[in-house]
Amino acid sequence: MKNTFKFLFFAVTIMFSATTMAQSTVTGTVLDPETNGPLPGVNVIEVGTSNGMSSDFEGTFSLTTTTNDATITLSYVGYLTKEFTISGDTDLGKIVLEPSEFGLQEVAIIASVAVDRKTPVAVSTIRSADIELKLGTQEFPEVLKSTPGVYATKAGGGFGDGRINLRGFNSENVAVMINGVPVNDMENGRVFWSNWAGLGDVTSSMQVQRGLGASKVAVPSVGGTINIITKTTDIEAGGNFYTTMGNDGYKKFGVTYSTGLMENGFAATVSAAKTDGEGYVAGTQFNSASYFINLSKELNENHKLSFTAFGAKQRHGQRQNRHLIETYRRAEDGIKYNSDWGYKNGQVTHIEDNFYHKPQISLNHYWTVSDKTSISTAAYASFGSGGGGGTVGSDRSKFDFDNPDYRIGTFGPLNFDKIVEENMANGANGSTTALRASRNDHNWYGVLSTLKTDLSDDLVFLGGLDFRNYKGIHFREVTDLLGGQYLPDNSNVNKPFNQAQVGDKIAYHNEGLVGWIGAFAQVEYDVNENFNTFVSVAASNTSYKRIDFFNYLDSDPLQETDRYNFLGYSAKGGANYRIDENHNVFANLGYFEKAADFDSVFTEFDNENIIDDAENQKILSFELGYGFRSEKLSANVNLYRTTWKDRTETVGFQQPNGEFASANILGVNAIHQGIELDFVYRPAEKLNITGMVSLGDWRWQNDIENVQIFDEEQELVETVNILIKDLHVGDAAQTTLGLGANYKFAPKTRLTIDYNYYDNLYADFDPSDRGQRGPDAWEVPAYGIFDTAFSHGFKFGDFDATLTARMNNVFDTRFISDAQDGSAVGTPGEPGYIPASTSRVATVYYGFGRTFSVGAKIKF
Repeated sequence: MKNTFKFLFFAVTIMFSATTMAQSTVTGTVLDPETNGPLPGVNVIEVGTSNGMSSDFEGTFSLTTTTNDATITLSYVGYLTKEFTISGDTDLGKIVLEPSEFGLQEVAIIASVAVDRKTPVAVSTIRSADIELKLGTQEFPEVLKSTPGVYATKAGGGFGDGRINLRGFNSENVAVMINGVPVNDMENGRVFWSNWAGLGDVTSSMQVQRGLGASKVAVPSVGGTINIITKTTDIEAGGNFYTTMGNDGYKKFGVTYSTGLMENGFAATVSAAKTDGEGYVAGTQFNSASYFINLSKELNENHKLSFTAFGAKQRHGQRQNRHLIETYRRAEDGIKYNSDWGYKNGQVTHIEDNFYHKPQISLNHYWTVSDKTSISTAAYASFGSGGGGGTVGSDRSKFDFDNPDYRIGTFGPLNFDKIVEENMANGANGSTTALRASRNDHNWYGVLSTLKTDLSDDLVFLGGLDFRNYKGIHFREVTDLLGGQYLPDNSNVNKPFNQAQVGDKIAYHNEGLVGWIGAFAQVEYDVNENFNTFVSVAASNTSYKRIDFFNYLDSDPLQETDRYNFLGYSAKGGANYRIDENHNVFANLGYFEKAADFDSVFTEFDNENIIDDAENQKILSFELGYGFRSEKLSANVNLYRTTWKDRTETVGFQQPNGEFASANILGVNAIHQGIELDFVYRPAEKLNITGMVSLGDWRWQNDIENVQIFDEEQELVETVNILIKDLHVGDAAQTTLGLGANYKFAPKTRLTIDYNYYDNLYADFDPSDRGQRGPDAWEVPAYGIFDTAFSHGFKFGDFDATLTARMNNVFDTRFISDAQDGSAVGTPGEPGYIPASTSRVATVYYGFGRTFSVGAKIKF
């Protein structure tokens, strides 16, 4: 018995030793070809086994194989998979993964992509796999809500109506660029995300550069730059089908196919998707058809051409009107309450809606002049068509949310049928009320060309030209006479006493012509491998011209104005110093003068009262940053301060009577300053802990006199003073915190949990009600919400498949995401007085409760 035991012990020892001797250790460092920096999170798998790991924050990995001879694969979304055969312990050294998309590196030059630990700016990057996991039924800007300095909401809750503020600045002052091409409206700087429905499906990466950013082009990057890089053409042939289902009837179906890079140098990728649903908020039904196409041709080793077109034709119901908290409490729909819809002949009909189609088309040429010099040129065009719905007529009180004569129940949907009956009875006198659309069509052309040349091993020069030509076409049209024979309209001097029919223009019709020509230059100097610097300058001339077809006779020379030119310029520089492998510090400083907006020149919506010497907006910004990188921890700390003088603000707001108005606020000064921290901690190989803290202090510096308030028909209502000195800037949370966990059960299976907290959120203010010195706007109650997502990849026959499930606001937290001060009630110091800075008169949007989505994708 003793001998038997010894024999078994000896046999097990021999087998264990043989197994141990058969194992190998393979190591390496994975690099990103775009930045030459480390690429964390790369899947390193031993083929034929479940043995695997991910590269750490330094891009390094060390995998012990199960056998002495093994095949190792390295894979990462957006890059070609690499395969290595090893025998025994092997150090693969530095491994550069190549992009899986043709021409992606060239796009990065035009788009000014920042490089971690080299470009001296505060930056956060989200790649396509994370976008796909985080998006679900959320609005595209909400993917960024765990980024420091970002406040993103769904606003009224309509499809595509989301908004984003960056370091307290709204979209007019945050540059949004798609493949390096600016997409902010050239008249007012705004970005309407509903124009880009489906963009999340074709985004390769999205980078947020906070502050002045790395963009060389003169763009309105006061708060920062959102740099979106779309997919180009896949190098490998294949495609996928995908579908997503969600709450409130959300349905999405899509398909993508790529030819791959063919032997003749040609490649094509096409993608299309259909999305529709009922909407979480009552009366916000939506539908969208999005598309993407890229055709690329490698002419020879020095020349590449790439044609891209994408867009989405969409229509959705909106919730334009905010309401008192008490109104939501009394409404049957609760926080989903929406007064901007009703029933007509048994069908849902929207009082407020949005419809738009904005195809974006570009032709890119990439020319490798020599080993040291390249030229990248993008010629682009965009044709926008659509607008937003609303009401028109002499008796619009019928549409009031609290008018019981025209509502189905208390705070219920509108009874359109009753209005139709009244208009029909009005006969030859026409409609007293009707539905209209405010159209904002445009034609936009541009060319952006960038030269990059290595002057030496340490010195790189980038320079280029930026040309843009834009025509905005603005008018109102009748969309539904609601049973009447016509709508009386006397706003066109060329056609007085007009009996307008459906499709006819009413109220106003004008065009805004904007020209732009700019030049930029940047020098990047690497003092050594650890010390990187840059200096950048840019100058641009913006010209404005206005044509008014309604206020002036066709024979009147005043119908068309002269062109008015405004010069803007910028200068910025920065340096990054890598102290050692773990620590780096950076600083940047910039000053630029931004040309006045279109509405700051034509302030009264006419061709006579023109401010041809409108002040430039002046911005001074500086930032200090510190970064730490180790095997388990990546962290950043940023301090920033931005001063803004002669700021131009065009503020839209809801008046106490429920109607909308706008104010051109000129000459206001503000300071935005704060501190930001973000980190990723990897306590275990399969677990990442993420976190961020953003503490802002954003305040107005002065009062403004003689601010003009206009109604929806562009008629002057009143002129007021706005006393806001030392008050907090509203409309974005000045304190945000985030904490998240990402656990990988397997290389293709992971679970994420995210918590986001918002505080110091002050309501936007009504400009017409700040004529007296008062307290801050109402402070919205702080709130925090949990989101979670699960993704699982598996084999479905011969195909790779992925299931994704997401739930937002897991605990169904009730919170207010957007608010506007109301008007004070009564007289200060007297009984019954209610200041504007209280919740009793603030109008609000509630954020969404619990929502969910489940999606599947099959690759072929």
